Order: sequence, then structure tokens, then C-alpha cells
Amino acid sequence: MGYYIAPRFLDKLAVHITKNFLKLPGVRVPIILGIHGRKGEGKSFQCELVFEKMGIEVTHISGGELESPDAGDPARLIRLRYRETAELIKVRGKMCVLMINDLDAGAGRFDEGTQYTVNTQLVNATLMNIADNPTDVQLPGSYDSTPLHRVPIIVTGNDFSTLYAPLIRDGRMDKFYWEPDRDDKVGIVKGIFEPDGLSQREIEQLVDTFANQSIDFFSALRSRIYDEQIRNFIHQIGFERVSLRVVNSTEGPPEFKKPDFRLSHLIESGHLMVGEQKRVENSQLVDEYNRLNRGRNYQPAPPPVVTPTTQPSTNGATTNGFPKKGASSPHLSLETQAQIREILSQGYKISIEHVDERRFRTGSWQSCVNSHIDAESDAISNLESSLAEYSNEYVRLVAIDPKAKRRVLETIIQRPNGKN
Repeated sequence: MGYYIAPRFLDKLAVHITKNFLKLPGVRVPIILGIHGRKGEGKSFQCELVFEKMGIEVTHISGGELESPDAGDPARLIRLRYRETAELIKVRGKMCVLMINDLDAGAGRFDEGTQYTVNTQLVNATLMNIADNPTDVQLPGSYDSTPLHRVPIIVTGNDFSTLYAPLIRDGRMDKFYWEPDRDDKVGIVKGIFEPDGLSQREIEQLVDTFANQSIDFFSALRSRIYDEQIRNFIHQIGFERVSLRVVNSTEGPPEFKKPDFRLSHLIESGHLMVGEQKRVENSQLVDEYNRLNRGRNYQPAPPPVVTPTTQPSTNGATTNGFPKKGASSPHLSLETQAQIREILSQGYKISIEHVDERRFRTGSWQSCVNSHIDAESDAISNLESSLAEYSNEYVRLVAIDPKAKRRVLETIIQRPNGKN
């Protein structure tokens, strides 16, 4: 094989798989290995290279198969593929594994907008059951008392914090965070461009030029170099004849000479790809569309009637930086607006939640917004609307770190009248 296998990756997979095929007295071996990390770093491809090097046979499940209109189908699929793989070990007499790609995409819950279905619950529960009883995995409606062979399960994903916490606990899942270092990147990129005659120094310079890019960027870059020849081929024969020439042609498939793989040309094409990435990141069209939709659905609250009981005190007294309890005005104080600006200036996003008095004791907060807010005007308008709509409930402001995917602040800004 001309492709590079990262030593850390090979070591982790080889140890986990081999460990599951050995009988170690008094040692509890996790049957699941979770490989997680940022997108495009070659987790699945590195797994395939390891399997090929070790001569391991693989049964695949995609994260897209973990949902179905029929409740229970994905869980049954996992059990069926597990039993099939156990039978392969028995029949072939070799190591076999079950691999689930993008588990977090099929069974994770990313935010309040992600629906948590019966199938999601069953998939998590099924994997937990297999991890606890790997030799006793039954299909629904039948029972076979014959013990199965242990089958190591390899799962990949980007963010395992979205999965059900008991599933990823130590003892059930062994975790491996894959982030290739510079040496790994140089080795992998050298394998990608091996047929193209780039020197070691040129590979290192290419990797250093795009140091923040993931592995799939370099694979896409090599593919892009062929675009010029394909474009010339299309213009040469005409757009009308492309289909007849490429598909089922008596002339055979078209042949292309070796493209220009000079380092300067690769860097130039790479910068064009980076520019396209930045256009996607900077467009923020979805936020603009959602903002317009919120504007259409938003009905401003009627202006408050200022009476002696609701008029704010002349000395501007506030509680926790917000208007004093008992004020019915939905408008925010200057201190509240300043806090919103401070949260957004630190790169955090804002969410707004409410709860009635009965559910407050159990902490069952509900979201007031459909998505996290990253614009000051949206935060203010949504907060004013929530304060007016839930005037007799608790309302709190939540600051969320989008990178760490965790809450960094929760502060109650409204309580029911008379509550401390």
C-alpha cells in the first residue's frame, strides 16, 4: 500500500481489536472503540487502511441507517449485523469487526432543534446492551442460547458529547481523539501525491502553507488539478456530445496527460479553495433567512402602561442588573443590554429559556427560541418578546460557547411576582 498509516492510529486500533479476541482473566475489556475528532481528518479511511494491513474483515453500518419510519428497525439492524459478524469470525476463522460510521450524526442530539426519536433511544440502549453482554445478543422475537463470539465495534464521529452519556462511559466505550500532527499530515499527504512526483520538501511546504486545513482538503486539491484538462476535453468535443463520448462509447474512455503538479500551481489552486471556504463562512445566509422569518412571525408587545405600581424607581434601582421585581415592562435595562453585548463580544451565543413555577422546582426549562442567537438586535428583540409572553414565569438568559458546546452562563432575569 502506498498510503500512510499514522503509527498512533495503527497502535490504538490494533491493541483494541486484539484485546477483544484474547481471554484476559479478571480484565473487563470495552467492546466499543470510539474514534472522534474534527471533520475531514481521515478517521474512516485510516480505519480501512488498518483493517487491510491486519487482514481484518469489516461489516459496515452508516449513521444514516440509524433512523427509520418504523420504530425498532435500526436497533434490529445493529443486532443483526453484530450476529452476522460473529458468524463470520466462526466461519472464516479470522478477525472481523463491526464498524459504525458517523454515529453521532445518526444517534446524537445536537441542540433543542434535534428531534430525539424512539429509534435514537433504542440505538443507544442496544449499543449499551451489547457492550454489557457481548456474547448474548438476541434478535427481537427469537432467542438463541448459543454464546456468540465477541465482536469489536469501531464507531467514528465528530462530537461524542452529543451521545447518551451512559453509552460513552469508561467500561463500555474506549475513546480515541484523532488529531494528526504535522508528521502525520506530511506522511498522509505524501501518500496522496505519491504518483505525482512531489519531493519531501515540496510536500512539507504544501502542508505548512495550509497548516489549518484538514486531510480531505489535500485530497480535494489533487482532484481539482484535473479540472483544467476535463474542462478542455468538454470544450473540445462540445457540451452536446459529452454524454455520448463518456458513457457507452465505442472509442473507449478518454485519456488525459499528467496535469501540472508543480508546487506553485498546487498552492495557487489551494488558495482558491480556501477563498471558497471563507465565502461560505462569511455569507451567513441561514442567519439572515431565519432573522427574516422571525421578523415576519414576531408581533411586538403593546407598549406598557406606566402606573404608580409599575413605574420604575427614579434612582434606577435594579436587582442583579435587571429591572426590579414586579415591573411589567418587557423593555430591557441598560445593564441587561450591556450584558448581552459583553456575552456576544466574547464569541458566545445566546439562548433564552422559560419555566413555570411548578416545573421550576424540577429544573425543567424550555427554550424560547428555535436556534442560538449571535446578533445583538435579535437577542434584544427575542428577550423582550419572551419577557412579555411569559410575564408570569421564570425567564433566564443562557450564554453558550459554540466551540466547546457547553453553557458558560445561566442567569435568571425575570421571576414571577413576589418570588425571590
